[in-house]
Amino acid sequence: MRLLVDECTGPAVAQWLRLQNHDVILVYDEIRGADDKEVIKKASQQNRILITNDKDFDELVFREKKQHKGVILLRLEDERAANKIAVLKQLLEKYESSLPGHFIVVTETTVRITGKT
Repeated sequence: MRLLVDECTGPAVAQWLRLQNHDVILVYDEIRGADDKEVIKKASQQNRILITNDKDFDELVFREKKQHKGVILLRLEDERAANKIAVLKQLLEKYESSLPGHFIVVTETTVRITGKT
């Protein structure tokens, strides 16, 4: 799977995803400091699903209708990297084929998949 990991989600998550054989780039390495519109545009242009903790992407996708190839929004109580990885592991095990083109909101206990592009 082709993924773009937002700066707020962090390098530990990107590294773990690479170890799972995903094609991953990190915003920090590619376009450090880019605004959200630039980030979602890069993900779309490169056919990557964006993984972020930034709830502003909800507005970009649903209000501003920004094109995307999929967004995974982590809305977690525990923002430590180990928890992000554990939640993503469960998400990928159960829903990997449903992720492309959708906006997915993930918590420690729920997954909400909406809006196919």
